[in-house]
Amino acid sequence: MTTPAPPLVVKVGGSLFDRIAPLLEIFREAGRPVLIVPGGGKFADLVRRLDVSEDAAHWMAIAGMEQFSWYIASHGVPAASTLALPAEVTVLLPYCALRRVDPLPHSWDVTSDTIAAWVAKELPADLLLLKSVDGIRHRRRLLSRVEDPSITSEEVDPAFIRFVFEHNLRARVVNGRHADRVRRALRDEAVVGTLVDPRF
Repeated sequence: MTTPAPPLVVKVGGSLFDRIAPLLEIFREAGRPVLIVPGGGKFADLVRRLDVSEDAAHWMAIAGMEQFSWYIASHGVPAASTLALPAEVTVLLPYCALRRVDPLPHSWDVTSDTIAAWVAKELPADLLLLKSVDGIRHRRRLLSRVEDPSITSEEVDPAFIRFVFEHNLRARVVNGRHADRVRRALRDEAVVGTLVDPRF
């Protein structure tokens, strides 16, 4: 008898707005409890264009993530406003969860990537970042693994890699536009993408 896979935090990037229905189908098929952390996408992009303080921008961008959460929830997914390991595919409403503790710097260095990593740390759970890129690149080369916490990359926010190393998390960055890659990642199989795992 196989042991059921543990719950997983999955950040669904805002660029995957048009892929929500097929991604949810893949999550349900996997039979693995998934807590979705939404990206900010178009909602956060609007905030970037406004001339507001870093505090205002931080909470406005997280409110943007919350709007994306409700869009995901509209596809028949339960929404949770408190941090807890899910029993099924669930989407987090991040605004209230973060307002309660305010754990992260108010800066554009911290976006939904690092927020998802904070959620994974709190639960604790492994993290899968689904984006519209194949993984983390360094000097134009796709990295299968990140072993240096000082690496910076345009594919994730500036705080993300350092946060993962500081808190000993296991994270993967995978292209959410490839259904086969998402399925393999949910099964913890080898997949095109980047593994950030300071524990090995």
